[in-house]
Amino acid sequence: MNQIKEKSREKPCVLSIDLESYSDVDLAKCGVYKYVEGDFHILLLAYAFDDDEVRIVDMACGESIPQEVLDAVDDPDIIKAAWNAQFERTCIGHYLGRVLNPDSWRCSMVHAASLSLPLALKNAAKVLKTGQQKDRAGENLIKYFSVPCKPTKANGGRTRNLPEHDPAGWQKFKEYCLQDVRTERDIRKRLEAFPMPDREWDYYHMDQRINDRGVQIDTELVEMAIACDLMLSDEMGKRAYELTGLENPNSVSQLKNWLEERGIPVESLGKKDVAAMITDLDKNGCDQEALDMLKLRLQMAKSSVKKYQAAQRCVCEDGRARGLFQFNGAAKTNRWAGRLIQLQNLVRNEISTLDEARELVKMGEFELLESIYGNVPDILSQLIRTMLVPKEGHEFIVADFSAIEARVLAWLAGEQWRLEAFRNGEDIYCASASQMFGVPVVKHGVNGGLRQKGKVAELACGYQGGSGALISMGALEMGLKEGELPDIIEQWRNASPHIVQFWWDVEKAATETVKTHEEHVVGKVEFQYYGNTLWMMLPSGRKLAYLKPRLQPNRFGRMSLTFEGMGANNNWARQESYGGRMVENCTQATARDILAEAMRRLEQAGFVIVGHVHDEVIIEAPVGRYRVDEVCQLMAENPPWCPDCPLNAAGYEAPSYYFKD
Repeated sequence: MNQIKEKSREKPCVLSIDLESYSDVDLAKCGVYKYVEGDFHILLLAYAFDDDEVRIVDMACGESIPQEVLDAVDDPDIIKAAWNAQFERTCIGHYLGRVLNPDSWRCSMVHAASLSLPLALKNAAKVLKTGQQKDRAGENLIKYFSVPCKPTKANGGRTRNLPEHDPAGWQKFKEYCLQDVRTERDIRKRLEAFPMPDREWDYYHMDQRINDRGVQIDTELVEMAIACDLMLSDEMGKRAYELTGLENPNSVSQLKNWLEERGIPVESLGKKDVAAMITDLDKNGCDQEALDMLKLRLQMAKSSVKKYQAAQRCVCEDGRARGLFQFNGAAKTNRWAGRLIQLQNLVRNEISTLDEARELVKMGEFELLESIYGNVPDILSQLIRTMLVPKEGHEFIVADFSAIEARVLAWLAGEQWRLEAFRNGEDIYCASASQMFGVPVVKHGVNGGLRQKGKVAELACGYQGGSGALISMGALEMGLKEGELPDIIEQWRNASPHIVQFWWDVEKAATETVKTHEEHVVGKVEFQYYGNTLWMMLPSGRKLAYLKPRLQPNRFGRMSLTFEGMGANNNWARQESYGGRMVENCTQATARDILAEAMRRLEQAGFVIVGHVHDEVIIEAPVGRYRVDEVCQLMAENPPWCPDCPLNAAGYEAPSYYFKD
C-alpha cells in the first residue's frame, strides 16, 4: 500500500538532504573539492521530500541511494535544499562521477547569512529558537566515524573507525544525521517568511559555478617558495641565535628581556613597533647587534608562507584550487568572503621585475634572489598573487572597479563635486585635497604634497572615522604627525558636507523607524520595521537586516541603536551602530550589488570568471580572443537601479595574476 501511495503522490517540490562522510583529507584545511579526492566515502544520507518523514540511507553498511532521490537530484524542477549545500552537492556529484548543476540547489546557510544570522547550523538554530535543535553529541560521533583515528594497541592499529567498532554509537550517529535534516528543514521554513530574491539565488548559482571551476595554481612556484622559506627560516634562526645566544630567539619574552638588558625598552614586538624601533635606533645610534636582531626579527615576521601552504593543501588533482569564495560570507553587507587561500587579503606587489623574481624562485636560485632583492621573505610575499595562473593557451584578463566605494558613497550622499570629479576622470585624492585646502592640487605637480593628506583622509574619513581611523590607514607611516590629524578630519568634513549630513540623516531615520515602526526614506535608502527587525532597503532593492533592534544609552550617555549579531570570537551578542557605520554598510553592500550584476553580465556574455578579489574580477580567456577594454566597458555598465552613478573600470591582461595600482 505504501509503495502504491508513494508512486501516485504529486511531484515533490523540495528534497531536503544531509549526509555524513569519511575522508582521510582534512575538510577544514583543504575544502570539499580536495576532500572528495581522498579516500572518500558517503557513510549516511538522510533525506525528506517536502514534509515527509525523514529517512536514512546507511551506505556504510551497504545500502544504496534510492532511485527516487537520484531522480530528484537530476530533476531541475525539484529544489535540493541543504545547509551549506555546496558540500552535499559536491559529495553526491563525486559519488555519481560528475559535477552537479547548482541551479536547482538552495543553501539554507546562504539564506540565513542574507538575514545576518550565523553561518553555523547549531548557532542559527539556537538564535532562531527552532523546535528542532542540532544535537551537540553528534560532534563527537563525527570525530569518531568521519575522520581518521590514531592507530593504537587498544584499537588494533586501525586508522579508521567503522560501524562495527561501535554499533551503539553508529545508531546514535544515524539519529544525529536524521536530526540534522529536521533542524535544517525547520530553519528553512522559518527563513521562508523572509525570502531571498530570485536575483540573489541567480548570483549564488553563479558563485557555485565559479567555485566549481576553480583557478589554476602554479604548483612549481608554490613548492619552490615553500622550500625557499624553509631554507631562509633555518638560516635566520641560526643567525638570530648567533646574535643573541637565546635558547629561542623567536620567543617574545626572551627577546624583550635581551633588548631591555641592552638598555632598549620594549612595549611590543609587533611588525609596526619593530619597524618604528629600527627607525629610531638607526637615527639615534645604538648597539649594532640589537639593530641587526630587530631587522632580522622584521624579516622573520615576513617569512610566513601560509598562503602558499594553503594553496598546496587545497589544490585538486588537475592543478586547480576550488571553493575559494563564500557567497554572503561578510556579515551585514553580504559581500563575498575568502576561504582556504583567503584571496581577499593578499599582499600588494611593488617591484617592477615581478616576472624575473618569479622565475628565480621557480629555478631555485635563492642566493641570486637574495643578492638582487635583499629581503627575500618580502619578495615571496609579493609573489603570492602570481601563483594564480591561467590554463595552457589562455591568459588572465583582470578588470577592477576604480574607487568603487568612494563613487558609491558620493552617489548615495549626493556630494556633487565628487560626482563631477569622477565623471571628469580626475584623481580623487587630488580633488579631495583641493577641496579641503582651497588650492589646486596636482599629482607630482603644484601643491602635490597635499595629495597625501587627501588620500589618507579619503581612506579613513568617509564613514565618520576619527584620528584612530587615520592612523590605522597609515597616516603616521605617510609622514603625517598625530597632532595634525584632527585638523585633517575637520577639513575633510567641511569639504564633504553632504556626506556628513548623510551620516546624521541615516542614523536619525534608522532610530525613528525603530521608535515608530514607520518607514523612513533618506535619499536612495529606505528603512522599514517588521518581524522584530530593522531593514535597510538598498537602491538595488536588496535589504540588510538588523535583528531585534533596540535603543539604549551608549558609553557617551546618548541613546544609540543596538541590534543582535555575530560579535567578537563568533559569539552572538548585542552590538552598537551609528550613522557612519550604517553608511559604511550601505555603501559596501551597494558596491557588492554592482559587482554581482557586473559578474552576471560578464558570465552571460560568455566570459569565464575564475576568481574575484574585492571589486576585481579575474577572467580566464583564450589568448588574444578578447580585449581588456571590452571587458572593462561591460563591467562598468550601470545597473538599471543606479543609472547615474559614475562607474569606471580599468584592467590588464597577463600570464599570471598580480596587483596593478
